[in-house]
Amino acid sequence: MPGMDAGFALIARLVESGVGNLAAYLAAHVLLCLLPAFFIAGGMTALIPKEAITRFLGRSTRRTVSYPAAAAAGSLLAVCSCTILPLFAGIYRKGAGIGPAMTFLFFAPAANILALVYTSSVIGPDLAIARLVLSLAFGIGIGLVMALVFRADDAARDRSTDTMFAAQAEAGMSRAALAFIGLWVLLLLAGTLKLSWLTSPVVELTLPFADTLPWQAALDRLVPFDAARGEEGVSVQGVVLIGLLAAIGVCAWRGLENILDGFDGWTRASVALIAVTLLFASLVVRADAHGLAIGVPGKFFAIAACLALIGATARRALPREDVQSWLWESWRFVKQIFPLLVAGVFVVGMMRAVIRPEWIETLAGRNTVTGNLAGVAFGVFMYFPTLVEVPIAKMFLDLGMHRGPLLAYLMADPELSLQSILIISAIVGRRKAWTYVGLVALFSTAAGLAYGAWIDGTPLVALASAVAAFIVVLALAVRRAGAMLSAPPRQEDHA
Repeated sequence: MPGMDAGFALIARLVESGVGNLAAYLAAHVLLCLLPAFFIAGGMTALIPKEAITRFLGRSTRRTVSYPAAAAAGSLLAVCSCTILPLFAGIYRKGAGIGPAMTFLFFAPAANILALVYTSSVIGPDLAIARLVLSLAFGIGIGLVMALVFRADDAARDRSTDTMFAAQAEAGMSRAALAFIGLWVLLLLAGTLKLSWLTSPVVELTLPFADTLPWQAALDRLVPFDAARGEEGVSVQGVVLIGLLAAIGVCAWRGLENILDGFDGWTRASVALIAVTLLFASLVVRADAHGLAIGVPGKFFAIAACLALIGATARRALPREDVQSWLWESWRFVKQIFPLLVAGVFVVGMMRAVIRPEWIETLAGRNTVTGNLAGVAFGVFMYFPTLVEVPIAKMFLDLGMHRGPLLAYLMADPELSLQSILIISAIVGRRKAWTYVGLVALFSTAAGLAYGAWIDGTPLVALASAVAAFIVVLALAVRRAGAMLSAPPRQEDHA
């Protein structure tokens, strides 16, 4: 039947597009970008004492300390948007002020280390920097506004709880642990920075493999390359990297799942495969008429040096238990995030096959209030787990979305899903929750407008004047709201 044939053809096209997008993602964005970031996040979780992060969030702590500390804790924890909610609940209920707690809630999913690294890798460093700066400024702004509006309720809660966070003794962190995490950061930078001395080949050679060009042609047919549509394609090197990634997954599942019980052969195999794969990913490999042309750039040597120092630090300076805990936390983070990423990227590929470019261009193709509100609305109704919003944003950009509304989407998406709103409401009460939602929507729209205006070439003087006017209007509105809400809080707000 013609209808059934058309339906099967559509399904086949959607699956093909999803698989192609996933293959390109695995080959291009996982190894030198996400893999080191997972290890950094695991190191921060395993090696940085919890008290060293949370002790600065008490309500009695000076604002110049508590709000930057709340943002820093959110970034260092590198938690996903689903994990941040119970952490936020614990911090809030144990004595953190409403302001620092809300800053923590906003900043962690909006601008954690994984999100920033991935945004820079997929979309560009300019948007990653704008996401960091504006998320920091507006995250602290949201916290300050919440603290001002609900100061009476916060004072009542302050009288009913102690100041445990401010009174906690400082927990130390060993120099070896700090150096270990720093080396992973250096490796991440070496793998992702686009500096000429890192990307230019130092040594070039050709391996005389036959039929490499037909191999690449076949891959181009299976996974098309079209920069205009955001289709990245898959190279011969990419296929090898996908195979290595699968091997890492098998070995890690056998060797890291029970790593707390001790090391075994699977553990050593997974670690060795990770090192080999990172080094291979740093090479420049392309098919030509003579075989496989291989360029060895500066990043290869930088990554090799970082891996050697990381290995030496882990063996000689860190306790065996700390290494085991680091590997377990990294593996746990991978299990939590990576499958969702794979599913999300697959869905993005299918969406790419059916979304018409004119839809995006019509709704958010210009940097207008309506366009930025559309970006915020996309964040509410098209929620995906943390990091999945980045390939979706890349798709929106390729389909014609202006970079201003794109930033508004990236700031709103991790915060304003319907399920998150319901959970926040259960923790702090409906009045606080919906005030927070309104502030996130307002600040995300303002951030998109400001960044979009800068992209469009608006003079800095005019942009600064507009931002100043926005702050004045907001301050007056907050003062008015604070006066209206200074009455004793309702029962629900003591949740």
